[in-house]
Amino acid sequence: MIQIESITKRYADGTTAVDDLSLEVPDGSITVLVGPSGCGKTTTLRMINRMIEPTSGRILLDGTDIHSQPVNQLRRSMGYVIQNAGLFQHRTIVDNIGTVPRMLGWDRARARKRSLELMERVGLDLSLAKRYPYQLSGGQQQRVGVARALAADPPVLLMDEPFSAVDPIVRKGLQAELLRIQAELGKTIVFVTHDIDEAIRLGNMIAVLRTGGKLAQFAPPDVLLSDPADAFVEDFLGTDRGVRRLSFFTSAGLELTRGPIVGVDAGAEQIAERAAGEAPFLLVTDNDGKPLGWVAAKDALGGGLRHLELLSHGRPFTFGDESLRDALDCAVLSPTGWAVAVDDSGRVVGVASQETIGNAIRAAHAGRPGAARVAKAAR
Repeated sequence: MIQIESITKRYADGTTAVDDLSLEVPDGSITVLVGPSGCGKTTTLRMINRMIEPTSGRILLDGTDIHSQPVNQLRRSMGYVIQNAGLFQHRTIVDNIGTVPRMLGWDRARARKRSLELMERVGLDLSLAKRYPYQLSGGQQQRVGVARALAADPPVLLMDEPFSAVDPIVRKGLQAELLRIQAELGKTIVFVTHDIDEAIRLGNMIAVLRTGGKLAQFAPPDVLLSDPADAFVEDFLGTDRGVRRLSFFTSAGLELTRGPIVGVDAGAEQIAERAAGEAPFLLVTDNDGKPLGWVAAKDALGGGLRHLELLSHGRPFTFGDESLRDALDCAVLSPTGWAVAVDDSGRVVGVASQETIGNAIRAAHAGRPGAARVAKAAR
């Protein structure tokens, strides 16, 4: 556990970067520091590994003041990941990852073996081992940065806006990779970001800081969204915090129907039976049960389905694994207003209308049965 006790950082010109900040960072969790520019997020992170020394207060690591050990020893016990990865441009990827182990006295063969293990863990192809950072994409470089931070198996990982320099698609993939790695390794992670969506997706606990380094609220993300401490926090969270809160409710209790689902080679009788239902559209699936697209029920009655032009089925959601927010998003973006639910193999297990999803959302907010919370690793 990291205990931050009344930490203040005041510079010679009178600027206060962090003001009487107290936090407890739980073991094996991701604690996110978030807030506007100038709120002391990075300063706080750097005080944890003593890149910056506090003016007053203290920081304890597992009950011991971090000033009681040599600073180099402290830093080697903490992985550190920054924006743009901060890789050594003259070293190969395998040597970049092995930097800290080599500094700790590991021989070259052991450090290389560890580097290759971590390349696989963070999703990097081993064929990249002998390349140099400039030969990798931005997302690949960030993965190298994470691998390097994990190389000596530190109990603490400090991450300073590590994914902010990559495009949104790559960023989402890196976030998912971090959650996967954390589920396996259970590190104590302090993560800095200015993006509230990233904070909500990654954080077990979120500390919202005001300009000037004062703590506004420290809470789990679902509590933060449902009960902001004051107007500042509410404004920082944005106007769509109610929709964000749906990320914390699983789709497992959502009522699905198979009524509008029909196989691409279905006969006329089965098509007519499906078309007689309440849904104005039918979802056509292939012979493996995977979605092909929607067709208007009235158009399906004219004969076989293979010759018809289908509407896109949109992005399906994985039933039970994804949240009510994902289900709602799928329904809103669907050309028919219906969300398609699939299993882990991509086979259709049912569909849900916007009305059905709305009922599930009301149940979730009311805390009724079937509105269970989503586990962090599943989001």
